[in-house]
Formats: sequence, structure tokens, C-alpha cells
Amino acid sequence: MDTEQLISGKDNPKIKYIRSLHNRKTAIKEGVIFVEGVRLCEDALVSGFSPIIIVYQDSKRSLVATWLKRFHVFENTQLLCVTEPVFSKIASTVSPQGVAAVFLTPKYITNTDDTRFQRIFVCENVSDPGNLGNIMRSAEAFDFCELILVGRCADPYNEKVLRSSMGACFRLRIRQESSCEEVCLQLKQAGVQLVATHLSGRPLSEAVFKCKVAVFLGNEAHGLSEECSDACDTLIKIPMPGHAESLNVASAAAILSYVLMQEHSLMCTEDQ
Repeated sequence: MDTEQLISGKDNPKIKYIRSLHNRKTAIKEGVIFVEGVRLCEDALVSGFSPIIIVYQDSKRSLVATWLKRFHVFENTQLLCVTEPVFSKIASTVSPQGVAAVFLTPKYITNTDDTRFQRIFVCENVSDPGNLGNIMRSAEAFDFCELILVGRCADPYNEKVLRSSMGACFRLRIRQESSCEEVCLQLKQAGVQLVATHLSGRPLSEAVFKCKVAVFLGNEAHGLSEECSDACDTLIKIPMPGHAESLNVASAAAILSYVLMQEHSLMCTEDQ
């Protein structure tokens, strides 16, 4: 494996550039994602993300050589072998694993016509990275095809989101939109049922879902905007016989995604 000379200087321009990508404003401007750790890097590679830089300690040389054989890597991908002190300057984790990569941010075009049964999450102003990452995990676990982020959501490639999603962020189709109105119009034109979690909604057990469903989830503190909830076809709520006033948005997403998967499985069975 041909690499450049071992980088030992912390002030090397390439190292400074990689460090700058911890700032997501800089990374977004560059059109890239910084990913750290063996598991997350492999998740991104398996999912077809394209690395433009792979940076690693000398002890990870054989691992990176394996990646170059297993995965698609650009011919001009930079391979940067660095000393442990230099990698510690790049790393943001408490116990660095000695490998990181810079990937191009994917661009998705939504397609609501590619299969009969579809499940979509639309998150409006879900601002907590941990919540967003856990919503991604539920979406992937229960076979949702897309995640649409509207308004001031947490950055889907924020390092906290990457870690809490356990790699689901690389396997889901994710797109960001500024207008809830535009998203609702687009989905309705494609025959997608719009469902919103709402305090005044009907109990989840009474809801009837279509084959194509988009579930809207709102901000942790304020819920969905009136604009979004008013545009939805069906309002639902999760019955809670206990004393809790509300569920965490990620917990609600897990319950809803499981119920929708069950509903669609039943539809498939009845069609046979």
C-alpha cells in the first residue's frame, strides 16, 4: 500500500484541514463528513460512501489495506499515515481507535414510487443529536425508507448523531428541507398518507394506515408546528395509562415505527 511519509507534525496543513472539519459549518461548506472509529468508517464504506481522505496510525496500516481491497475508493483518495500524537489531535473521542476518514456528503432525490409499501419519518425541528440518532436507529430497524428533516433539526452528520445512530445515518436515505408546506405538498401528490403525533389525535390502536405513510415528529419541547399538523391527514396519539405526561420523541418514534411495520406486514399477508 503506497502512502505518503509518516506525518509527525501537528501543524501539517493536511492535519489542520482535517481538524477544521470538526466544525460542521466548515464541513458543510466543503461538502464532506468527518467520521472517526473503525465501526463507523466501515459502516460508511459498506454503505457506498466515498472517502476522499483516510487518516490512520501506523498500527492500522493492515486494516486500511483491507479496506482498499474490499471497498470502492477513489484513485486520488489521500492516505495519511500519522503518529499517535498527531492522531490524538485529529480525534474527538475519549479513546481514539487510530483511524478516521473524510467522506463526500451524499445527495439524495426522493422517490415515492419505487415500492408499494413505504414508511417515511419527517422530523420538524428535532434539535437534540441523541434523539435524532435514535430516531434513525428505529427507522432503520423497522425498514423505513427515508428520513426527511424540516426546519432547525440537528445536523444528520453531527458527530454525536453519527455515534448515537450506530451507523444508521449511512444506510438511510436522508434529505433536508426548509419548508414543511413544500414537503407536505410533495408527499400528498405522491399518494402518501400524512400522519402526525398530536395530543388531540385519535388513539394509535384506532388509526388506519395506508400503504405509503409519512409520520411527522415534532420538536422535543414544542411538538409539531400548527402548519405541519394542520396539513396532515391523520392525527394520532400513543395511549399512556401511566402517569407520564409525554414520551421522549425518540421513544415515540420507536413505538410508531414498530406498529407501522406490523400494520404493513398484515397488509402483505392479506394480499397473498
